[in-house]
Amino acid sequence: MRLFVAVNLRAAERRRIHRALKVLREATYPVRWLEPDTYHLTLKFMGSVDPRRLDDLKAVQDRVAAGNRPFALEVGGVGAFPTIRRPQVMWVGVDPSPALRCLKQDLEWGMTECGFDRETRAFHPHLTVGRANDTDGAGAFRGLDDMAGSVDFSASANVKSVELMRSHLSKTGARYEVVHSSALGGAGKRG
Repeated sequence: MRLFVAVNLRAAERRRIHRALKVLREATYPVRWLEPDTYHLTLKFMGSVDPRRLDDLKAVQDRVAAGNRPFALEVGGVGAFPTIRRPQVMWVGVDPSPALRCLKQDLEWGMTECGFDRETRAFHPHLTVGRANDTDGAGAFRGLDDMAGSVDFSASANVKSVELMRSHLSKTGARYEVVHSSALGGAGKRG
């Protein structure tokens, strides 16, 4: 099974983000915009995992979550990887607050106990909202930087848990399923 650990925003927050991006979705850019139920903040991607390892992953996630307090996640700004002029992934930014960075780092270290390597790339927290098809060249995205900069959206969401997620891939895109949820601050377990 293909697994990752994520922060999921409430459905109402995801819908607000989706509404704020309407101007971009209605433009003619070659971007496949994602549905709001797929928006999440990936903290640790594990890839293909043997299902027999699930109990160990859940235990590490529970322990890490219990050691981190709930916090506010600041969301806002639209950008792209690798660049807004030649995008492959369109995103809404997330502020890399100290609480978020600590949670991410604790998960990285914790998952080494389960045999996963620590991520060495810089952490750029974001919610993926679209995937671009750049076969038309850079000209296909002319003006996207100005349009993305004009999207006026910011929100603060309370993070009270982290989820172990399973990704189901298909030709129409990914579908995500919560496998296990761990409350921050030790407030309890679900799943």
